[in-house]
Amino acid sequence: MDAKEFLAKLIETPGISGYEYQVSQEIANAFKPYCDEVMVDDFYNVYGKKIGGATDRKPKIMLAAHMDEIGLMVKKIEKGGFIKFTNIGGVDPRILPAQEVWVHGKETLFGVIGAKPPHLQTQAETDKAIPMDDMAIDVGLPEEEVRKLVNVGDLITFKSPLISMQGDIVNGKSIDDRAGVVLLYQTMQELDRLKFDAEVYFVATVQEEVGTRGAIISTYRVNPDIGIAIDVTHANTPDAPREETFPIDKGPTIAVGPNLHPKLTKKLMDVAKENNIEFHTEVEPGPTGTDARSMQISRAGVPTVLIGLPLRYMHTTVESLSMSTIKKSAKLLALFIASMEEGWEQWLSY
Repeated sequence: MDAKEFLAKLIETPGISGYEYQVSQEIANAFKPYCDEVMVDDFYNVYGKKIGGATDRKPKIMLAAHMDEIGLMVKKIEKGGFIKFTNIGGVDPRILPAQEVWVHGKETLFGVIGAKPPHLQTQAETDKAIPMDDMAIDVGLPEEEVRKLVNVGDLITFKSPLISMQGDIVNGKSIDDRAGVVLLYQTMQELDRLKFDAEVYFVATVQEEVGTRGAIISTYRVNPDIGIAIDVTHANTPDAPREETFPIDKGPTIAVGPNLHPKLTKKLMDVAKENNIEFHTEVEPGPTGTDARSMQISRAGVPTVLIGLPLRYMHTTVESLSMSTIKKSAKLLALFIASMEEGWEQWLSY
């Protein structure tokens, strides 16, 4: 299975934060051919372990990318069979009207998110975004049938499969951060072509979108010497600040800031330069909104670096990313791991 096929499969598999059981199984099955061991913990974090070299004191390196996606949950069934809902994770209400969705009840039902047409809105209503509480999902069934098939607390995912655009740009929902999971998958394969002396853990984490909880659990379990967090960052669009966005097809970002280890970050940048791999420096003055923030402060502290994949239209159903960025990033991470030879401990001090 190539990278694009794997990404398409992940995007079509439900995995809202806190309910990642289905997507975790897809990931575990994909990891197995390239890892020495694969396990799934009680929270559905997936761990792929890959060991290289023969030395006794080798670094334990953990790479983490989150598998969970933002989504919706049934809050109430109203008269007429209309389904009221709330959000799980950072769903922007502006994108919701006219979205196609899947309601995961006793059966999976296709539905659409409806709202009052503009013809019936007051002037005050037309001047602002429609509140989520004023929207409802229509599955086209009578109220009695809806109540038989749907319960309060059922999950709702967006219907937005992966689409190839021009060039190597792909588009769809949940590329944040299923693309990061695909990067883990490709890095495993890149390592098969290299000699490396490390104990490497590829971890697909859960519940990042609601507080990096999977990273807290998995980093504590692995207790790595080095942490590598992988997530998306913002790609250039005409309306976005240039200093906070990056080209979509010119390689990953490498973050700098107090959440990230300065020596390891420099080492990662040096490996990129030595191998002519494009990257951009991303300034992260705070704790970052990624798994990196939890990895860094696990147990006695973990020296951590952060790789970003530039993504357009984050937290929408039309997230867009260049597949070449995943390929370049996988090569970079594999070479970085392979560069950790005897004396690797020197890179962990400040």
